[in-house]
Amino acid sequence: MSLNSKLMIKKVTLERDRIDSFDRYPFNIEIVKNFKELSFDSPVTFFVGENGVGKSTFIEAIAVALGLPPEGGTENFQYETRDTTSELSKYLRVATFNRPRMKFFLRAESFYNFSTEMERIAEENGFPELYTYYGGNLHECSHGEAFIQLVQNKFKGNGLYILDEPEAALSPERQLSLLCLIDQLVKDGSQFIIATHSPILISYRDGKILDLNHSFQEVKYEDTDIYSLYKMYLDNPLAMQHRLFDE
Repeated sequence: MSLNSKLMIKKVTLERDRIDSFDRYPFNIEIVKNFKELSFDSPVTFFVGENGVGKSTFIEAIAVALGLPPEGGTENFQYETRDTTSELSKYLRVATFNRPRMKFFLRAESFYNFSTEMERIAEENGFPELYTYYGGNLHECSHGEAFIQLVQNKFKGNGLYILDEPEAALSPERQLSLLCLIDQLVKDGSQFIIATHSPILISYRDGKILDLNHSFQEVKYEDTDIYSLYKMYLDNPLAMQHRLFDE
């Protein structure tokens, strides 16, 4: 059986006829305004693009449309510390095929809030076993360690995992560790959708990169702005600084 035959999500469609105006947020964001549908044919799909293009808004909407909390977690974590979720999820139709063993939305921006909610449930409900499932009390680890421990302990095969800029919590070495974990989970039948700026993560050999700067156009690794900019800088940082600071 091929990896693609195990995909849980194969298509996301925007119900454009239900939207009364594309002049208000979030429908006025360029990638939403021009969006109709998106098909998935890879076990790992990366969303790349500049800040403000709408990566987090779009990936959050997919997660919420699947019943996941906007600040991260499984379907069992229904909480929100601040209502900043856009309306986009209400107008997305997500076509699911194979039923995942579990679903999880993991975002670096609100990982502290998720860790706090997990701690509250464990303490207030007398459920210390919850820590075991997540690799311990995540507040007692560094941000990066907690991230990796959660993936190592909670993520299982045949799962659907939506990640929003996971590299924000991770050193380059830990990003390589995450890449290894992703690969093992993919081999165990899992699917990932990841919004990222990381040149390490998007290098994954079985991944597909979609550029949101250009309406979800598929792009090769070496042709991404991420790769080009990092390579240009690392090949000659002093020359780049001269251009940035002195010219």
